[in-house]
Amino acid sequence: MNKKIIIGTRGSELALWQADFVKEKLAEINIEAELKIIKTQGDSILNLRLDKLEGKGFFTQELEEQLLSGEIDLAVHSHKDLPTKNPEGLIIAAVSEREDASELILILKDCVDTSKKLAIKHNGVVGTSSNRRQAQLLSVRPDLEIENLRGNVPTRIQKLRDEDYDAIVIARAGITRLGLDLSEFHQEIIEPNAEMVPSPAQGVLAIQIKEDNITLFNILQHINDAAVAEVIAVERKVLNLFDGGCHAPLGCYCQKNEDVFEVWTSKADEANEFPDRLYMEAKTTEGLAEKIVAKFDIANRIFPKKVFISRELNENSYFAKSLAKNNIALEARSLIRTVPTIHKLDSYIFRNLDWIFFSSKNGIEYFFALAPILPKDIKFGVIGRGSEDALKQLGKTVAFVGESNDTADIAQDFAAIANGKSILFPSAKESLRSIQKGLSPETKIIDLSVYETILEDDLAPTFAEVLVFTSPSNVEAYFADNLLEPGQKIVTIGKATGNKFDEMNVPYLLPASPDEMGLAEVIFGIDV
Repeated sequence: MNKKIIIGTRGSELALWQADFVKEKLAEINIEAELKIIKTQGDSILNLRLDKLEGKGFFTQELEEQLLSGEIDLAVHSHKDLPTKNPEGLIIAAVSEREDASELILILKDCVDTSKKLAIKHNGVVGTSSNRRQAQLLSVRPDLEIENLRGNVPTRIQKLRDEDYDAIVIARAGITRLGLDLSEFHQEIIEPNAEMVPSPAQGVLAIQIKEDNITLFNILQHINDAAVAEVIAVERKVLNLFDGGCHAPLGCYCQKNEDVFEVWTSKADEANEFPDRLYMEAKTTEGLAEKIVAKFDIANRIFPKKVFISRELNENSYFAKSLAKNNIALEARSLIRTVPTIHKLDSYIFRNLDWIFFSSKNGIEYFFALAPILPKDIKFGVIGRGSEDALKQLGKTVAFVGESNDTADIAQDFAAIANGKSILFPSAKESLRSIQKGLSPETKIIDLSVYETILEDDLAPTFAEVLVFTSPSNVEAYFADNLLEPGQKIVTIGKATGNKFDEMNVPYLLPASPDEMGLAEVIFGIDV
């Protein structure tokens, strides 16, 4: 292609960065380009919530008109802002690599409460115009007050700086691309499979051209990221099938893990409604979006009437609220009890200690009941977001959170940062020591039994359609007195608990993460 390519872009700082990024990618393959700044309706209409603009062409129409007229050769968009259907005559010819799709919560430092989930103070005012973010935020922090937030990235940050809000939520990709210094704020990163599932195609740039420009299409294949295109196609197809547009309280995130596609979806009907969450995995993307959307067809789904869980829960439990949303009765009772095994700590065990690692909330409770005096620079590691929350409530910062359902994977991840260190493991008497087994011989391991598990006797059976077991001990306790009823399905919080059912040759389901949110995703996906 001999002529210089004209790239159409909005004039915001982030839009210009994105256009320059594509320009540089083209330069790498010896294609010269220049930018043309085009103002859109979305840049002028500042009195409406952002979710009322997304998906209606307010940020894209003028660029697309100039594409069709030939005044520009290509347009660069944030892919998440595009409607799922291109205007007639236009196509997405290429997509960029994916920047981190996480959400970022920025909090004024005097509005931080690290004992709370997401670290925002009680009844804090949070700025966002996204129904998707609002529904998911309120599902874990119903005390928060959500206020409208508009403007480009620097403008939003300035509004926080001016204390119009206690915190704001923003896509981490934009911050990373602009290289902004946010050290004046407390930052909470929300991974795409955690409390806030991102918008479909978040973190990806879309390069749009005229459908009949075959020469340019072929050129752009040299900078197209085919792997990213494959996973965001699932996300965008889910959005398209729901036909809700970008303003819908819908999050969808797909990633390929070795040869398996993993998809997290969060959906509510309204911004103030508790969202349903689903995790699904498949070997192929063919038909995957359709299967996901079918699970959200509540009117034609048959959910379990009752679910049993081997853990006591309070009414604020995420798992309890997720079941109540779909009128599923909950039977929650622990099948074990715990007692302390020590009543005093010897201070010598903390000498030269680098880490303390907890595999359960019980370990946290019994350890801190001993009132330990810890080194100031000690780091904490945990399994699961539930244990992370328990430590946060004690005012502790968690340096490592293992979120896999397989402790062998967690051990491998933890070993990568802790091998060769000195690590204390407060745990149950006769614990499985799964994490310890994955560490190197050079690592100093200190096992400390702080509690003992006692199995309850003469346990009554449950006739719930689904039984959720939260520890190997609970499995042992229940099946010492009971048998599995015909048709009952088993869910285990992690692979260590599932191993008990492997021994019994009983099939079971595993959540993607060993916590209440992961369990909620599994139950939502079950048909009876």
